[in-house]
Amino acid sequence: MALILFAFVVRLRDGLPLSASTDFQHSPELQDRKQQLRLLSKALPLYPERGTVTGHDLHIHFLSSGGVSYMAVCSCRLPAALAFCFLEDVRWEFSDRFDGTAVALATRPYPFLEFDSIIQKLKQHYNQSGGPSLGVTLAEVQDELRTSPPHIITLGDLPLSNGAANGHAEQGPATGSNQRLEPVSAPGILSLVLNIMCAALNLIRGVHLMEYTFQDDYDGIWNVVAFLLAFLCCVCQCQLYLFHSSLRKQKAFTLLSAIVICNGFLFGLRNVWQLTFHVSVACLSTALTLSRKLQDRTNDCGV
Repeated sequence: MALILFAFVVRLRDGLPLSASTDFQHSPELQDRKQQLRLLSKALPLYPERGTVTGHDLHIHFLSSGGVSYMAVCSCRLPAALAFCFLEDVRWEFSDRFDGTAVALATRPYPFLEFDSIIQKLKQHYNQSGGPSLGVTLAEVQDELRTSPPHIITLGDLPLSNGAANGHAEQGPATGSNQRLEPVSAPGILSLVLNIMCAALNLIRGVHLMEYTFQDDYDGIWNVVAFLLAFLCCVCQCQLYLFHSSLRKQKAFTLLSAIVICNGFLFGLRNVWQLTFHVSVACLSTALTLSRKLQDRTNDCGV
């Protein structure tokens, strides 16, 4: 069995993933440790530059230097000195290829994919030969660890350790990053088309009425406001149907009420059939928005 199972490079200030090794094993404990890597990467500024998260069979070792943190999931049978030798070698290679400016300017996860193969080669070297390969020696690292031992962290010390640390955090329905809506249905597409049509009609009537209002001493200014407000509400109904939002029910009924009030105010400029059409479309959109359920997004720890 390999002693170094997974390696991960992140930006220290915000935990942005920069590079990672290939993972060929899928044991439950390894998946848990990878979840914990993500949690730990967000809290690294709180810890010293060297640390170890102890587990049952697998440990997490990390080394922070120059605004970057190097992390590895290793078997508990691997001596800590060898684990930190590996991290020193990864740091040596990474700092030789990428400077602090490139790291600071990274805006998306895994911008240095070409470094993945370097990590993989180092990992294979350690798993096969069991020793350092670059400019650091085991004796040097052992001396450093005796002088300054790594900070020991237990699983209970990790942030959100009430389940999230073990990869079993429950996400509420309002957590947009881990939730998504069900696919758009055929009635939903029809509702969107009708809502866009109503929005266009409101905008056209409002703009035309605005031209006459400016010529007639603003007598019809409130009618213009009603048309434009109804236009905005139709657009918001489309957005609310397509994308998940907190307080979705309250927002849906607020938009419906605003559209009903606006169209009631416009009675006289629109006949009964026109008013019925606009209100019916708004009711249909509200009903479909409320009936469109959330479905769980597949959890992805990002490593």
